[in-house]
Amino acid sequence: MNDDHKPAGRKTVMETAVSRKKSDAKTARLGRDVQARLGQQLRAMYDDVVSQGVPDRFSELLNRLNGDGNEDKR
Repeated sequence: MNDDHKPAGRKTVMETAVSRKKSDAKTARLGRDVQARLGQQLRAMYDDVVSQGVPDRFSELLNRLNGDGNEDKR
């Protein structure tokens, strides 16, 4: 589309999207209390995952990939 035929003062779809994105970025800030609470919840979830440990089959696979295992166990 040629911008020569665009009415004066009128934005293109792309210009509107870019300006909307910039204004959204200004309003998308979290307060310190919300950040702290979010951090606590993420740490709790992560700790739960870490406490589950690594399944034996994954450990064995990693050992084989690192060359630590004996491939010739015949």
